[in-house]
Amino acid sequence: MGSTSEREYRKKLNKMQEKLNKRAKDVRNNISKIEKIKLDALKKAEEMRHSIDKEIDKIERDIVKSKDLAPESKQRLHSEMVLLKNKTKDNYAKLRRKIAEPIVPIVA
Repeated sequence: MGSTSEREYRKKLNKMQEKLNKRAKDVRNNISKIEKIKLDALKKAEEMRHSIDKEIDKIERDIVKSKDLAPESKQRLHSEMVLLKNKTKDNYAKLRRKIAEPIVPIVA
């Protein structure tokens, strides 16, 4: 009799459920990868900020110790270091915000 049985429908539904489960697993794996990449990017941004601050502090100590530099030169260099520190903090904050912001698809 050419009619589809309940068993055949159940088979089709089970296959669909298996496909759905596989796709959901793939999506979860991709999300995990994205989170790991974001964490790595955040670590690199933090390392960048820490490294620059450490180098600037070392240069600042060297400038303070230097007897060859005129006070005006020391002041100009200090001002440039403050600007660089502020720029580093701004860049770090922007990177941190960018890393933390969610991915929002554009729906047309």
